[in-house]
Amino acid sequence: MIDHESLRIGVYVCHCGSNIAGALDVEELTRFAEGLPGVALSRHYKYMCSDPGQELVKRDIVEHRLNRIVVAACSPNLHEPTFRRAAEDAGLNRFLVQMCNIREQVAWVTEDKADALTKAEAHLAGAVRRVAGHEPLQRQFVRIVPRALVVGGGIAGIQAALTLADAGHKVVLVEREPSIGGHMAMFDKTFPTLDCAACILTPKMTSVKLHPNIKLLTYSTVESVEGSVGNYRVKIRRKPRYIDEDLCVGCMQCIDGCVFTQAKFSNAFDQGLGLRKPVYLPFPQAVPPVPVVDPEVCLQIARGKCKQSCVEACGERNAFKFDQQEEIEEYNVGAIIVATGFKAFDPSVIEYYGYGKYPNVYTSLEVERLLNAGGPTGGKLVLRDGSTPKRVGIVHCVGSRDANYHPYCSRVCCMYALKLAHLVREKTGAEVTNCYIDIRTPGKGFEEFYNRVQNEGVQFIRGKVADITPAAGNGDSPHLPERPSGCLAQMGTVPFSGGLVMQVDDTLLGSIRKVEVDMVILAVALEAQADAGDVRRTFGISCSTEGFFLEKHPKLAPVNTANDGVMVAGACQGAKDIPDTVAQADAAAAKAMVLIDSGQIELEPNTAWVDEEMCSGCKTCISLCPYQAITPDEERKIAVIDQALCKGCGTCVAACPSGAAKQHLFGDEQVNEELEGLMNYV
Repeated sequence: MIDHESLRIGVYVCHCGSNIAGALDVEELTRFAEGLPGVALSRHYKYMCSDPGQELVKRDIVEHRLNRIVVAACSPNLHEPTFRRAAEDAGLNRFLVQMCNIREQVAWVTEDKADALTKAEAHLAGAVRRVAGHEPLQRQFVRIVPRALVVGGGIAGIQAALTLADAGHKVVLVEREPSIGGHMAMFDKTFPTLDCAACILTPKMTSVKLHPNIKLLTYSTVESVEGSVGNYRVKIRRKPRYIDEDLCVGCMQCIDGCVFTQAKFSNAFDQGLGLRKPVYLPFPQAVPPVPVVDPEVCLQIARGKCKQSCVEACGERNAFKFDQQEEIEEYNVGAIIVATGFKAFDPSVIEYYGYGKYPNVYTSLEVERLLNAGGPTGGKLVLRDGSTPKRVGIVHCVGSRDANYHPYCSRVCCMYALKLAHLVREKTGAEVTNCYIDIRTPGKGFEEFYNRVQNEGVQFIRGKVADITPAAGNGDSPHLPERPSGCLAQMGTVPFSGGLVMQVDDTLLGSIRKVEVDMVILAVALEAQADAGDVRRTFGISCSTEGFFLEKHPKLAPVNTANDGVMVAGACQGAKDIPDTVAQADAAAAKAMVLIDSGQIELEPNTAWVDEEMCSGCKTCISLCPYQAITPDEERKIAVIDQALCKGCGTCVAACPSGAAKQHLFGDEQVNEELEGLMNYV
């Protein structure tokens, strides 16, 4: 029971500049608080979160012997730790502080000042009655495992891993593809400086492989994550390469020695435009430089019948292991950085663009591979019949800024479309026409690059492309053959290479234009990975409506997630370019370092607990807990809550049919008192 006679509550009303004071009478609210039961002192101040405001609270706690504090200000998500710390500095238990949110819940949502004051009084009365029942909890800490897990081996994962490793921390880097590098490894040049993508990326990839603090696990996926911040138990599934990484020296003689004298299987890294053998290296600069065997087409694995000339080529090294199986490895880590990247939008769903129907309609990523010296054509931009295009059209905003697909701007499309326009002009001399909605070039050096491309003779039409059809005289074009027969490596088999017509609604001229071209490049949107939902569940984080991983706060915590200890970096959090990705990766690494270097972390104070005498062992709470913090004690027939895993969400407390599950700072008495206070003044 609450001893009201001993209560000495201090109430502090914040003006928050004009955010609160402009919407309600803070002086009247302060006078109202003076008459509430147990209130010994009531003040108002312009900025309570400022140093003078905190000092005011500290001084009053000592001079007026206050034993409870209520701060009527903004959301507790922002400044509850601030005032808890101030109370503790003055000798008061930090959990005897209650925030009363009169900014977001009153001032910002109530136009009438009289109504705002009435609502604020009700909120404040509830907070005063609630804080009377607060208990002086003790802070608890757990040790942190001094190692980090980075999931994803694109430029974001590479940068985060190197930053952590260079600071002396152990890192486990997991990548599901046979090589690290991600999408950046597919590019020819980067905007706006036109640096060679491989020249920038390859040294970092090599550094990852050679760094003594990095454990590189390619061709691997995270199977499960258990535990909590500071001590995660991670299971990683490693797919068989059928080649021992420790024995392979990367000579590539096995590829030359394969019984398939010609490459005949579609190479996913080349976007299906090139071919490979059953044993292959995804691209020349791959890290680790170890080939991988495709079990679906390898004669030895699929049928058990092969001359094994690849094994003969390997010689005494004996690196081939056709009996290799999947393995599960377990690691304990203190922090996790999710950097799983993005997926390029599939434009075949927009039928009027003709992708997948007309052979000479390409995505931007396919053209990146054609322009790359390590690509299927050695860097030559050619059509499927082997000819060089003389007229090229580039369509912007394919799949983005479109309510039917993705309403958001992908941020990079304008710039990479301009880059492709420059490279096409440079390598072929073709006439290039860009069809755009708006040109967005907000980055450093971006506008200058836009002007440069204009001066190079690239044409621009402001308007959406409404249709793409065969040029007159081509008749009904045959559909693009199924790959791999449609690959550029076998482009002689493709009968159609005629021109195409882009129908564009030119908004500047106010007319419909028809532009005849030989090749169409679709600047496709960046979208969330197809398995983002599975990854979200594995790591206990959330996704935005667009499918990208959701940060804890868009401004104040842009790399943290709601799951403490799990950070996000790169395009998995939202569409962004390489510089922003690298900056965010460094930020995520810095957050992970802060966590690891602290050596310990404070547990959530308002955790749930079980009254063993009331618990019936029904197990209702176990399946409902989103943090897997509850386990059954079969011997005693009760539920047991792990305080290190519990985040105080209250799901189990609300669901418990016997009322055995309870929660610190959210007991029945505290909640009921707050409701009583609210209802008495509504």
